[in-house]
Amino acid sequence: MLDKSTRQAIADELVDAKQTRTPVPLLTARYPEMTIEDSYAVQNLWADRLLASGRRVAGHKIGLTSKAMQAATGITEPDYGVILDDMVLENGCTLEWDRYTHPRVEVELAFVLGRPLSGPDCTLFDVLDATDYVIPALEILDSRIEMEGRTIVDTIADNAAMGAMVVGGNPVKPADVDLRWVSALLYRNQGIEETGVAAGVLNHPAAGVYWLANKLAAHNTSLEAGEIILAGSFTRPMWVYKGDTVFADYGPLGTITCRFE
Repeated sequence: MLDKSTRQAIADELVDAKQTRTPVPLLTARYPEMTIEDSYAVQNLWADRLLASGRRVAGHKIGLTSKAMQAATGITEPDYGVILDDMVLENGCTLEWDRYTHPRVEVELAFVLGRPLSGPDCTLFDVLDATDYVIPALEILDSRIEMEGRTIVDTIADNAAMGAMVVGGNPVKPADVDLRWVSALLYRNQGIEETGVAAGVLNHPAAGVYWLANKLAAHNTSLEAGEIILAGSFTRPMWVYKGDTVFADYGPLGTITCRFE
């Protein structure tokens, strides 16, 4: 494990990397003794620095929950990160491509909680009962650490590569639709790039949410009412470039679009 000063130095590096859009070298190459516990500690320090500047927590994201994403990254266990208020964007928005490093887009569902959720014994049924509504979302991945050779330790410290999210489409109550069968078509510049079904996320998109609640319980933390929980991608990440328009069609749940300029 790393000492406190080393964790703080890494968090400072990651804050600077976001501002300069210059990814730092792999943490695991420089600190082979670094553990997952170290990574979450760095993530918390990074978030604390941003919260001190006036931002607030809007929710959490869950990553690496589907076979598609695990195959794309070579990492076989889920992780989580923090969503801050200025990361939540409206349908039809224009994003500055230059604000992100290696931006990619994923197709997900977002759970908006009407009641708190806590572990360690949280279940899928608890998640469905506590959810106010579910809504389509696109996640914009951002990388503050070099991508080649990343491990789960690097990814967690990088706030699970969370950059931003775009929310849109039609909100639905969990009981009103079979969430496992929600599907999406992902387009870039009028060409279809990816398709997926929400059951690809741990067999049910709500499964990632109860996994997160139970994971946070080990750190004496819970999910609060009003939080947005990004449940994990059911497509591979799609690279985007300056000038690209992204369009996602969720069928009965509506559509989301955004543009990178």
